[in-house]
Amino acid sequence: YERKCVFCRIARREEPGTALLPCEYEDLVCFKDIKPGAPHHYLVVPVEHMGNCKTLKTEHIPLVKRMMEVGKAVLQKNNCNDMNDIRMGFHWPPFCSIAHLHLHVLAPASQMGFLSRLYYRLNSYWFIT
Repeated sequence: YERKCVFCRIARREEPGTALLPCEYEDLVCFKDIKPGAPHHYLVVPVEHMGNCKTLKTEHIPLVKRMMEVGKAVLQKNNCNDMNDIRMGFHWPPFCSIAHLHLHVLAPASQMGFLSRLYYRLNSYWFIT
C-alpha cells in the first residue's frame, strides 16, 4: 500500500468520490475512468500496489487474465456484448499517468473519437494489449 498512490486509496475505499463496480475477485477492483476514451471506459486495478506493466513477469499471467475477465464481465453487465468491438490494454512507460498497474477496458472501440483512437492505439509504442 502506498498512501500517495490514488489507485491504492481507491482500492481501499479511501476515495469516496470513486464508486467501485462489482468484481468477482477480492484482489482486484474496477471503476470508471475519469477521462473516458469511449462510451464505456473502465479501469481494472490490483488492490495490492504493483508497478506499471513493465514490471509484469511470467508469474503475473494469471493476474492479467483475471483482470481481463473482470473487464469483460463489467462490459457485459453494461450491455456491451460485442467482445470483438472492445479494446483492452496498458499504457507503456513513460506514458503511464499513474504508476500502479491498471488495465484500460474500452467499448465500443468503433465509437472511440480520433484522439482516443490514437491514445489507445493497438500495440503502439505507448499502448500494449
